[in-house]
Amino acid sequence: MTDQHEEKERIVVGVDGSDSSKQALRWAVRLAELTHGVVEAVTAWDNPQFHGALGWLPPSSSDEAALKDRARTELTQAVEETVGAQSPVDVRIEVRYGTAAGVLLDAARDADLLVVGSRGLGGFGGLLLGSVAQHCTQHAPCPVVVVRDRKD
Repeated sequence: MTDQHEEKERIVVGVDGSDSSKQALRWAVRLAELTHGVVEAVTAWDNPQFHGALGWLPPSSSDEAALKDRARTELTQAVEETVGAQSPVDVRIEVRYGTAAGVLLDAARDADLLVVGSRGLGGFGGLLLGSVAQHCTQHAPCPVVVVRDRKD
């Protein structure tokens, strides 16, 4: 008899606090319940850019630790609001530096599935598919599910 170590399915989901990302998280948790998988809720943080007379400029000063902590707090709150304090599956929280699409694609390496909402907090509300979701569907190293907002 061979000793088989079953690795749990890893489902990466992008969460930016938008309704669409929360629906994607709910969907990922339901799938993880069915497959006995693990959900990795991922958010990105970056130094804010400002537009000045010379074009886009980096901030004059930034506290990177504070920006990362804020992103972690917002992600933790979004996860708790969405799945509750006692999630039916293991939901891991991951905060990474970079652009949203880049962070999600990096997190999706060796994942079984990447789940994103159709539109996040930024951009144009009338779009059927936001830029991050579109970029992920075109470049992800694994299958991608785009969860549409029920209001669309």
